Amino acid sequence: MTNSIQIEVAYGLPDEQFLYSEEVREGCTVIEALKSSALLQLFPDLNLDKVGIFGKLATHETVLRAGDRIEVYRPLKADPRDRRRKQVEEARKASK
Repeated sequence: MTNSIQIEVAYGLPDEQFLYSEEVREGCTVIEALKSSALLQLFPDLNLDKVGIFGKLATHETVLRAGDRIEVYRPLKADPRDRRRKQVEEARKASK
């Protein structure tokens, strides 16, 4: 591949993590890289709504740079703020 760059694609399940080294063309966007990645070959129905690069949210149109790591995020099972509120409420009830 001429004018290519190396990137990584990461995805984590509760029990297993996936990290693939990929070679993409220079100027490739996040969504283009994901569509051609080994990750989508393994998980063709994967939800790609939330993605990031090194822990920071990114759009599908973000142009990749050499060495970037695309991370595909799973939806949260529970909102952390709601969980915290419930814990505080339970602690208050228990202290009365």
